[in-house]
Amino acid sequence: MKTVALAFRYLWSRPLAAVLNLLLLTLGLASITFVVLASEQVSRSFQRNLAGIDLVVGAKGSPLQLILAGVFQIDVAPGNVPLAEIQALQKHPQVASLVPLAMGDSFGGFRILGTTQDYLAQYGLRPVQGRSWEQPMEAVLGAQVAAASGLKSGGSFSGNHGLGGGGHAHGDAPYRVAGVLAPCGCVADRLILTGLESVWQLHEKAGHGDGKAHEDEREVTMALIRYTTPLAAVSFPRMVNTGTSMQAAAPAVEVTRLLRMLGVGSEALQGLGVVLLVTAALSVFIALWNAVRERREDLAMLRMLGATPLRVALLMLCEALWLALLASLLGLGLGHGLTALVGSLLAAQQSLPLSGWTWVAQEIWIPVAALGVAFVAALIPALSAARVDVAQLLNAR
Repeated sequence: MKTVALAFRYLWSRPLAAVLNLLLLTLGLASITFVVLASEQVSRSFQRNLAGIDLVVGAKGSPLQLILAGVFQIDVAPGNVPLAEIQALQKHPQVASLVPLAMGDSFGGFRILGTTQDYLAQYGLRPVQGRSWEQPMEAVLGAQVAAASGLKSGGSFSGNHGLGGGGHAHGDAPYRVAGVLAPCGCVADRLILTGLESVWQLHEKAGHGDGKAHEDEREVTMALIRYTTPLAAVSFPRMVNTGTSMQAAAPAVEVTRLLRMLGVGSEALQGLGVVLLVTAALSVFIALWNAVRERREDLAMLRMLGATPLRVALLMLCEALWLALLASLLGLGLGHGLTALVGSLLAAQQSLPLSGWTWVAQEIWIPVAALGVAFVAALIPALSAARVDVAQLLNAR
């Protein structure tokens, strides 16, 4: 314990060098912490939101745009498709389930999604307050929507045309809140769900004036499909792309592409963290090497008082490990704080959720890496301190 305490005092005997080394280590560890937290949470979010969806069918355009709009609700859909074509796909023998989606309105920046009760089953959603919608112009709120808006079961609101919340309000046709969904940690937390009839009623009234339209004129935005068999992935998307006016996008393929693109940025940030750690290791090595030269007389005095070479070497190692321990605490804290900041910015845009309060198993390697870097950096100075020649120093005096 005396060695540990003395090492801490030695560390702060040179405050400027200690702060600079601590800053380098902290920044490197914080960068790696942020990458670990963000990549793990994004990966989990993608897996949770996919919820076993095999295919997304919608208007022709970008497949990735179709996935981002239909599954993750963070992009604008390429367009609408006829309801009749979606209903024809629903009867296909390779389709086990089909969930139609109709979008185009929002409330307070949150999207209003017209769908069927199958969407609730797809994500295992259940009301924690009230009930699900049963009639047109009834809606259920995701947990994040309810928390942000303050709406409860029995309340009402009017949607705005457009997904950005800046369009004209449908004030003459308010929605009634039938219930609030339990938090699911998925895309539904930031959605307002209602029946397809509600979306059709609003837009047909705006377009025709009487709120009525022929069924063959009705449209949906896209559909989420599950196959009856994995073999359908070979032929069904090609059939949709070549035999209909729609396009098919496989979430597994597009998400892999997206993660590969995101991986470039995360690898760059992680590389920056590694560079900072290497720089910090060199800085710690130089600082401890100079400390050994400056403290040769102190180290000789310790040897004269009975300290063994091992105890002297441990003194230098403990000084470096103190630095690593402090940097680990600050780096983890800063990394989580940065994740929380980015998460709040994404939440304001109703984008992917990130939390600074989440801990992942991979974080255990961050302090291990810091201690390893400090140990390697201090190894040579510690050996040099252990070999201090007491007789030579005394004769020099």
